[in-house]
Amino acid sequence: MADAFSSSSEMVIQRVVDVAVKTNAAPEKLEELYDIKKTCDFITQHQFKKVALQFPDELLVDSVAVAAEIERSSNAKPFILGDTSYGSCCVDEVAAEHVGADCIVHYGSACLSPSNRLPLMYVFEKRPVDVEKCALAFRELYPDTQSHTIILYDVNYVHAINDLLALLTPEYPNLVTSELVVEGEQCYSHGRFKRQHNDTCLSEQDNNQVICQFGRQYSLKSGSSIMDYTIFYVGQEGATLRNFMMTWNHCSFCSFDPTTMVGRPESVSINRVLMKRYYAIERAKDASVVGILVGTLGVADYLAILQRLKEIIRRAGKKSYTFAMGKLNVPKLANFLEIDIFVLIACPENSLLDSGEFYKPVVTPFEMEVACNKNRGWSEEYVTDFRHLLSG
Repeated sequence: MADAFSSSSEMVIQRVVDVAVKTNAAPEKLEELYDIKKTCDFITQHQFKKVALQFPDELLVDSVAVAAEIERSSNAKPFILGDTSYGSCCVDEVAAEHVGADCIVHYGSACLSPSNRLPLMYVFEKRPVDVEKCALAFRELYPDTQSHTIILYDVNYVHAINDLLALLTPEYPNLVTSELVVEGEQCYSHGRFKRQHNDTCLSEQDNNQVICQFGRQYSLKSGSSIMDYTIFYVGQEGATLRNFMMTWNHCSFCSFDPTTMVGRPESVSINRVLMKRYYAIERAKDASVVGILVGTLGVADYLAILQRLKEIIRRAGKKSYTFAMGKLNVPKLANFLEIDIFVLIACPENSLLDSGEFYKPVVTPFEMEVACNKNRGWSEEYVTDFRHLLSG
């Protein structure tokens, strides 16, 4: 009788669905947008048989066409990862392992957080940017050609940075630009992307300081610090820019939005935001029961920070419970009324959650450590990358 009202589980698993290959992009545009040839070279070179293709929601419309072209050109079996367990900027290694994938190709925006389970290739969107107008906006924002300025950018505009530098470098001798870097055996699709085989956050090279953070690497003059520079960001307002502004909160920021073609000084009051975060720390100090939310299973060392949080919470005389619940929302967290405060383990771009709409505050691992660890006080430094809290 049960089958009269529902399908058997075996039938559902074995069901085959015919899907027509549809795409918003013309066939000749697929190669340009998704670097299919380089992707196939990467797959063939390493002799991968099963490939997980991770798309954000906005690119899923092209996913079937891209997968079909990769399968035709590389003889590998592609699997499309459409609905990621956590943020789409993070590599979903868990979903890839469910299908036994040999590697992952990650499309679209990425936080560049290190992951260490599977070989990985990034393919960024080539979002359009008017380089001439971007350079013009830069000149208006920085009329002093001797300005010490660092150029940061959203990963989807990396393809245009060389052209922008060609226009600005002759006029601005003190201009510093960042390059994208990822730890381990990572591959890339566009220029200005390097591999990095160790976690070197600060090193000396040719009498300059080489700083690597958030997947960006740049070189500052010896004896100087990032506080001696202003920062120019190419990209839209969002999690990436907010993460940079919170971390380097003593630097002045300007930005250029390629969609509106408007450059502006960023006027968000970081001090006000920091005070809101400080208030959350005070709430964490008063909490008796802490819920640890595991918001990533792909970022390296997430288990290490989980154990560290459990230990410092225990030493502070508090109870802790661990939850793995994927993407957060108000109804999910409202189910746990006994929890006084939550701490979210996630990548730097997703950890700065505005918890105003939640019934209980949601803090970062850094904020919880400040609340529980007397040896770490609230200072000028704000840490969004939980890996910087780990010893070594």
